[in-house]
Amino acid sequence: MPQKDRLLTEAIREQANKRKHRRYGYRRITEILCRLNWIVNHKRVYRIWRQQDLRLPQKRQKSKRCNGNGQNACDRRPPEYMNHIWSYDIIEDRLENGRKVRILNVIDEFTRECLASEVASSIKQHDVIELLRYLFLVRGCPAYLRSDNGSQFTADRVKRFLKELGVDTLFIEPGSPWENGYVESFNSRMRDELLNGELFLHIDEMKYVVERWRMDYNHYRPHSSLSYMTPAGFADLCQQAGCVRPGTPVLAGVQDCGILS
Repeated sequence: MPQKDRLLTEAIREQANKRKHRRYGYRRITEILCRLNWIVNHKRVYRIWRQQDLRLPQKRQKSKRCNGNGQNACDRRPPEYMNHIWSYDIIEDRLENGRKVRILNVIDEFTRECLASEVASSIKQHDVIELLRYLFLVRGCPAYLRSDNGSQFTADRVKRFLKELGVDTLFIEPGSPWENGYVESFNSRMRDELLNGELFLHIDEMKYVVERWRMDYNHYRPHSSLSYMTPAGFADLCQQAGCVRPGTPVLAGVQDCGILS
C-alpha cells in the first residue's frame, strides 16, 4: 500500500465498519469523509475500497416489473415541490419473541424526508388520523397523499378527515406497490439498514431505535437522488428557495440541523 494512502485507508475502514454505515457504499462513504474535511474524490475511495475488499454483498436479484399504468402512480404524478405529495405505508416486523409489530412510515416525496415512523402492535384508522393530525399541525397539509388500498387508508373516516382539510388522495392500483415507489424505496432502506440487522426484545426498545434511525436518515445519511445531500438539508434549501406549498409552516428541527451552514 502506498504511504500516501495509509491514513485515508484507515479512515475509510473506520467509517465502513461503523454499525450505522454497514450498508453504505463507497459513494456515501466518500460524502462522509468530505464532511470530515478529507479532500478526496469517489474514484480514489473506490480504488482503495476494492483493494481492501470492502464491497457490499450483492442483493438477490428480483424479477423485473413494468411501470405501473395507474393514473396515480408515482411516475405519472411525481412531486413538484416540498409538501406537494406525501406517501405512507405500513411495514411489518417481529420482536424476538415472535410478536408482530407494524411501522407506519410517512414521507415527503419531494424532499425524501421521513416525517414519521409510528411503531405499534397494530395500526388502525384512528391511529392514522391522529398521526396525520399531528403532522399537519407542525408541517402543514400536503396537496396529496399517496397510498395503497389498505383498509387503514381507504376507511371512510380517514377519507372524510382528509377531505375536510383539503388533502386529495392518490390510491395506487391494487397489487401494484411499485406505483408507490418513493415510500417503497424508503421501506427497503429501513429493512436493509436497520430491521434486518437488529433483534428487538420489546416494542419500546424498537420505538427508540427506529426513531433514532429516522432522525439519522433525515439529518445525516447522504441521499443519492438528492446529489448526496441529506433530506433535511434539501428541505432547508427548499425553504430558502421558496419551493414550498404556500402556507407551509417552517418545520421545527430542519432549520436547526446545520447541514447547509
